Amino acid sequence: MFDTTLIDEYKNYLTNERQSPANTVCSYIRDVTKFSDFLYTEGKNDFEGVTEADVRSFLSHLNEIGRSQATLARCTASLKAFFGHITDEGSIKQNPVTGISSAAAVKKPPRILMGDEIEQLLEQPDVSDPKGSRDKAILETLYATGLRVSELVALDESDINIETGLITCRNGRVRIIPVYEAAIRAIRYYLSFARPKMASSDELALFVNTNGGRMSRQGLWKILKSYTEKASIPEDITPQILRHSFAAHLLENGADLRSLQEMLGHADISSTQIYARIVKQQLKEVYNKTHPRSEHSYER
Repeated sequence: MFDTTLIDEYKNYLTNERQSPANTVCSYIRDVTKFSDFLYTEGKNDFEGVTEADVRSFLSHLNEIGRSQATLARCTASLKAFFGHITDEGSIKQNPVTGISSAAAVKKPPRILMGDEIEQLLEQPDVSDPKGSRDKAILETLYATGLRVSELVALDESDINIETGLITCRNGRVRIIPVYEAAIRAIRYYLSFARPKMASSDELALFVNTNGGRMSRQGLWKILKSYTEKASIPEDITPQILRHSFAAHLLENGADLRSLQEMLGHADISSTQIYARIVKQQLKEVYNKTHPRSEHSYER
């Protein structure tokens, strides 16, 4: 369970010391509580050690599920006020929101990788090395399933069925996701060649670190950053970008929204519809650039 002590103390400070209006207190506490709920799903139990990347991931999550620009800006302000206070009080050592401006909350369309960028990324790991074999399996699994980073690191070896090509995600609402054959081959090779050399004897995790324990979120982010640089892709690729790309590419190739909603684990289909809008916008841009009767086509 997440430790809400600092939230309770902050509420008391706003109510009794600052004597803030009740609706202001309610708004601030609601936003901070939502952030603590998000942190808990990401494996954190308190605010100590929260990073700027955690805050940005939360804002990206709100964006992903379709929250308005005004909501994103308000949440940013709420977190700035909260972390400013608990840092001043000495409750945490470092304020994770100082580098985040209000502009960070502006709603932007999710970054979608092109097919050649995906191929470049997946070709980088050296599978003759146990670590490279693991990394290849991780990258293929992320793109094959659209799993969130917290869901991928929570996978146990028993959650992958090599014979049926299915992964069971139990982090939150249980769902079963099909995995394409190339990813299954990468996972099978990792399980036979690399994992026995890397994993501790009693470790249940599917993906393990070099110490033999379960892979961490931070470790996975570092892996992606490393291979992004090796692939000479100018912008960092995050697990969320692979998730966005998974969704958009499935829709481009004929997947229906309800099936995609189930695979992504969205409770509300409105969260999934954001990808349909992206695909439609991309099609419109292609049409305007290439159709012989389009005004833009005459500019070539």
